Amino acid sequence: MTTTLSRPDVRPAPATAPSRPRYRADIEGLRAVAVLLVVLAHVGVPGVAGGFVGVDVFFVISGFLITSLLRAELLNTGRLDLPRFYARRAVRLLPLATLVIAATLAGAWWLAPPPRFGGYAADAVGAATYTMNLRLADAGTDYFAGEVPSPFQHFWSLAVEEQFYLVWPVLIAVLAIGARRWRWLPGTVLTLGVLASLGWSVYELERSAPWAYFGSLSRAWELGVGALLALAVTGAGRRRPMLGWLGVAAVVAGALIYKESTPFPGTAALLPVAGAAAVIASGGNRLLETWPMRWVGRMSYGWYLWHWPLLFLAPAGLWERAGVAAGALGLAALSHHLLENPVRHHRFWQPYPRRGLGFGFALSVVAAGLAALGMIFPPLVPTGDAVPDARKLMARAVDPAAELKHMIADAQTATKVPENLTPAFETAAGERSAPQEEGCHVGLTGPFRPETDCEYANVDADRTVVLFGDSHALQWFPAFEDLARKRDWRLIVYTRSACSPAGLELQERRAQRRYTECDTWRRQILRKIGKLKADLVVVSSSVNYRALLTGDPPDPEAVWRSGWARTLATLKRSSGAVAVLGDTPFLAGDPADCLATRPAAIGTCAPPADMVVLEPGWRAIQRATANAAKVPTIDPLPWLCAERCPLVVGNRLVYRDSNHLTAAYARLVAPLLDHKLPWEGPRQ
Repeated sequence: MTTTLSRPDVRPAPATAPSRPRYRADIEGLRAVAVLLVVLAHVGVPGVAGGFVGVDVFFVISGFLITSLLRAELLNTGRLDLPRFYARRAVRLLPLATLVIAATLAGAWWLAPPPRFGGYAADAVGAATYTMNLRLADAGTDYFAGEVPSPFQHFWSLAVEEQFYLVWPVLIAVLAIGARRWRWLPGTVLTLGVLASLGWSVYELERSAPWAYFGSLSRAWELGVGALLALAVTGAGRRRPMLGWLGVAAVVAGALIYKESTPFPGTAALLPVAGAAAVIASGGNRLLETWPMRWVGRMSYGWYLWHWPLLFLAPAGLWERAGVAAGALGLAALSHHLLENPVRHHRFWQPYPRRGLGFGFALSVVAAGLAALGMIFPPLVPTGDAVPDARKLMARAVDPAAELKHMIADAQTATKVPENLTPAFETAAGERSAPQEEGCHVGLTGPFRPETDCEYANVDADRTVVLFGDSHALQWFPAFEDLARKRDWRLIVYTRSACSPAGLELQERRAQRRYTECDTWRRQILRKIGKLKADLVVVSSSVNYRALLTGDPPDPEAVWRSGWARTLATLKRSSGAVAVLGDTPFLAGDPADCLATRPAAIGTCAPPADMVVLEPGWRAIQRATANAAKVPTIDPLPWLCAERCPLVVGNRLVYRDSNHLTAAYARLVAPLLDHKLPWEGPRQ
């Protein structure tokens, strides 16, 4: 028996199949524009950095087509056959998506660095279950950052659409019932929903850029605009050629004007959304209705799915990447004719929608199962023999600093990853410390609202040490926890991502706006430290803030110097002693990638010190400013580098990512840090 939702004022016609909306060749051509913009941006074609607006065009098209389909079914049959609707979606989308997920997993297994495969497999689960957007938003992923992305990252937009499809037919059916008495109800509710979602998108962009970009609520208005068009545009209508050309121009203008740094979506998404809406409302466009545009539009789903995993593995050259993208279009055409169409039109499921649902569910299970197997059995990095534990060697050494210096020198010519590497690659990538879990370390967004008092080690001790700074201060938490426990001190931690403790006015990199949350947090923490009367405050910060200073100051060095002078003066007035802990190196990439791809020559992964010790001038200014304030400085570089900065020292993995130490290495050098800190007060 078919489950349906009926509209009471229309008598069903069970013998008649639901009619479909009029075919729009121009909309198929608009799909071509959308996918071309996305692909060109991903290839890296100069001047088309804003090609990501193609996704917004897809959202408007999807909202229009799905709502048109549902509206036509209601008007012609008086009901919505939900099993058939979802079966159509399943057999249309899931076969190719499953093939791409499986092929991408296989490619990542053979070609990607082994330590990354577990994360990619988890992303594949998100792709298979259409939750990739939630995974990326929760992780705070920056879609435009230079960090290594995921080969499944592009599934986020499909996830937004499928989440929309899950809810929208039911809402349409409910509104259709209400429209029997109040004809204005569907349009009014939909308009209010679009405005609310747009407002949320603007608000969320200020509060949390990742959730604004990937979140369904902040993107729903774009699909809603297409849905409103479906209610307004009826029949063939009158063609408005100029409106169509203006719409195409608006979409292309967005791709040419916007950059990776443009705050998006928010109000910036109005341009491509309005452009797509104008094309649909125009009733037709000669360019979009040409055969080449319609053909590319017909291939757009497959091209979108195939292009990103292939580009993910492609070389860096523009022409090489363009060739790979063209190859992806060929794959899309092949899979369209050999897989998509045969499955979609097969007689197995068409008379029986539940077969289509079962088939789709089975495909999702297969894709998620393959991904889960990859998470359980990831490829292994070849290792050599176990080596002596570095911490035990330093504990037994007469001179721990000399022992560490000897291990660093040996590490520069090391060959194999030690069997007892600590931490393991997978563990290092997911490290989270107690301050992060408890809200004492604040991310880029959100206010400072910790769940605890941010106290560690001996919380009842009479003496207190405070660790204050950005994430480069937080990386030292394991060392300070060990030292405070050994000395029977209380440790308090206040840190925030990308927020220097120095009094600097900064930009928030992801949202490309003034980082006001950093200013507020810094003032709050300085007041808190002032009330604590701490015995020792250790302040640490990245030196990589030059590009984030607001206002493009003519003398960045002076801004850096005065910012440190203000903070140190404030801390000295309220604390028994203050110390500055210098910054650590910045690697060019993830250390696990190099170590896993050169497991028999890991010494070659050690970069020259002068390449990874960034901003030597700013480091010198920081030391000079501290010295002028009679604040001791501690330079951690001798604990990390000789001529080169090795990634593995003894059996310790030094870095968990490109610029943060592992907890294991921070604990390894804790005894050396201990002797440098003014535990007994200011040194005269």
